[in-house]
Amino acid sequence: MRTYTQLTYHQRYHIYTFLKAGLRQTEIAKIVGVHKSTISRELKRNRGKKGYRLKQAHQFAIARRDKATPRISDRDWRMIEELICLDWSPEQISDHCRVEQELHISHEWIYQYIYRDKHNGGRLWKHLRCHKKRRKRYGSYEKRGQIPNRVWIDYRPQAVEDRSRLGDWEADTIVGKGRKGAIVTLVDRKSRYLRMGLVKQRTKEMVKKMIVSLLTGFPVHTITCDNGKEFADHEGIADGLKAEVYFAHPYASWERGTNENTNGLIRQYIPKRTKFSDLTCADMKFVEDRLNTRPRKCLSFATPMVILNNHGCT
Repeated sequence: MRTYTQLTYHQRYHIYTFLKAGLRQTEIAKIVGVHKSTISRELKRNRGKKGYRLKQAHQFAIARRDKATPRISDRDWRMIEELICLDWSPEQISDHCRVEQELHISHEWIYQYIYRDKHNGGRLWKHLRCHKKRRKRYGSYEKRGQIPNRVWIDYRPQAVEDRSRLGDWEADTIVGKGRKGAIVTLVDRKSRYLRMGLVKQRTKEMVKKMIVSLLTGFPVHTITCDNGKEFADHEGIADGLKAEVYFAHPYASWERGTNENTNGLIRQYIPKRTKFSDLTCADMKFVEDRLNTRPRKCLSFATPMVILNNHGCT
């Protein structure tokens, strides 16, 4: 049976981004994972006077949905309430409605109904197995704060993806035990050359200063970060190194896979639960040297140090 799901904010973000990049609707549909007619309908229905814009398009869609006639009738909700009072879980009710009633209602919608009832003084929530004050919501919501003027990874030059030059770095931080202190890690995508340094606090000021210090004297074209607030002063980093700074999408660590893999190698020498207050700059240098002089299969068993030397960068 054909199923239909509405576009999410995250999908609209990708549609907006790929339109700006000049992709055709058919190409966008394949990437987003929907039919091309969905993209066409989205652009027609949610376009404003200035074209298709992300926030405006999402607001149009929400407003249209709120005005729509509810497809779950009062009679259906009464039946759902009866099942709730029998201590059925929202997941069980959702499956029962789908199989026995041919009524498609998500368990999330039922949860929302229960908590609205609780807010209005109802007691349906008493029939849930867990009576927490708040229920954990699963999904790709960004809770780490908004970083102004971010440029997404989609706009990086193709040379970065191809690893065709030195100077395209990936940046991250490793947090110490008790979240006290951090290690800034920077890895060159082509050579896998590692730079790392200790900071007492994972603030945007300290992280910016450390990145500029670590990369001064090395070729730097781009830096790709995650969305941690410690990279909020990305414009200061870009200005200090005369480079472009890009951000991976939230919850997409594979977009910075070189750095993530290198952080795993660092853990051989600095295990989790290590007190970073016990570490020194000499420890950072030791780990750097070990990894930069280690043969790497991805480099045909050359070392990052050799790759850098061959390009006259050390």
